[in-house]
Amino acid sequence: MAKKKTQIPKYGTITLKGIQYYRTRITDADGKELSLYAATCEELYEKQLEARKKVEEIIFHRQHPTVAEYGEKWLLMQSVHVRATTLTDYTSKVRRHIIAELGDKRMGEVSLDDIQLALVPVSKKSASVYKSVVILYKSIFRAAMESRIIDHNPTIYLTTKGGGVPQEDRQALTDEQAARLLDAIRDLPPYVFVMIGLYAGLRREEILALQWDSVYLDTDTPYLTVRRAWHTEHNRPVISDELKTKAAERNIPLPVCLAECLKAAKETSTSEYVVSCLLYTS
Repeated sequence: MAKKKTQIPKYGTITLKGIQYYRTRITDADGKELSLYAATCEELYEKQLEARKKVEEIIFHRQHPTVAEYGEKWLLMQSVHVRATTLTDYTSKVRRHIIAELGDKRMGEVSLDDIQLALVPVSKKSASVYKSVVILYKSIFRAAMESRIIDHNPTIYLTTKGGGVPQEDRQALTDEQAARLLDAIRDLPPYVFVMIGLYAGLRREEILALQWDSVYLDTDTPYLTVRRAWHTEHNRPVISDELKTKAAERNIPLPVCLAECLKAAKETSTSEYVVSCLLYTS
């Protein structure tokens, strides 16, 4: 049976710089019209078919992205809402534990079994890492559902319980250990830093952001207020007035030993920061 001859459409012509070309238009993946030109109808027909194929591929990928494609898109969307340090943590975990395991799969093809198998290596890490990766899985697929990228969410029944290696309980220093530590660093720069950590219970990022305007030593009951936090962005120190939670902003009464330590430190301080010598330590 003879092969049916391809019916070449009739195209309009346009003259550019004295040369006649055949021309047609197609709509790209963004809905914009593009013009195609060729010296012959046959050549233009081939260009038109190729262009349409590329447009269809782009539309298909947008509607059916891989886990790698959508994971990177999700990270980009998060960059507007989270701190640089948080985004760095998200990026590392998404690429290492999600994209590396399921990156080639289409989002709509991923099943709960796929995710649970991908989480097997993560289960050998700490419980906190396991929990954070599970939360990232759930966040990414929930966003895909909201954007109508997928028809069902495979993470609905995914749980953080029982995954990862439990961390051993941290043991606080005994009074004897604390006394020995303070004696060893009494005349060294870290002394005030350690005193605040021991007797006020502040975290590292809270101590590094502590300014004298938040330390009240001349009241009947001396206290300090946690209202700032230290973090890094692009390897540079940043002090933020926005704490992660409302509970993070709090007043902390100072025991006599810490109040006296801070009074002595303030007398010789030339900085607005209580521990300015450590501010730029990464």
